[in-house]
Amino acid sequence: MSTPQDILQIMLAKDKFTEWLGIIIDEHKVGYCKLHFTVRDEMLNGFDIVHGGIVFAAADSAFAFACNGHGRLTVALDVSISFVKTATAGDQLFVEANEIHEGNKTGFYDVRVTNKAGEIIALFKGTAYRTDRMISPE
Repeated sequence: MSTPQDILQIMLAKDKFTEWLGIIIDEHKVGYCKLHFTVRDEMLNGFDIVHGGIVFAAADSAFAFACNGHGRLTVALDVSISFVKTATAGDQLFVEANEIHEGNKTGFYDVRVTNKAGEIIALFKGTAYRTDRMISPE
């Protein structure tokens, strides 16, 4: 059986979008992921603030890493996000995904996106569906 770190490496090996975001994984274990990234100019919308899709994508990545740490291929069943505060180019954003319930087929996750000052940028809630397929290097 693969460890959470093995699974993370399997996922990152093919995840070009997470690589493009510049995400750095700070901590990863079963049901948990903490990461950060820096907002770049090309991540801004027409108002010079971070595009909501960028914040959503980073939260979705943390969610995916947290829920797949169990070793079973897990996909999003339902997600939602609430944007609380804006961020601009140069801001470092921190994303922390926590499993709040682990069921046999579903899991529920709370994901918070904060800035360097600890202010909440966005709140993401995700429901994950666990398939019967185990994650392996092949």
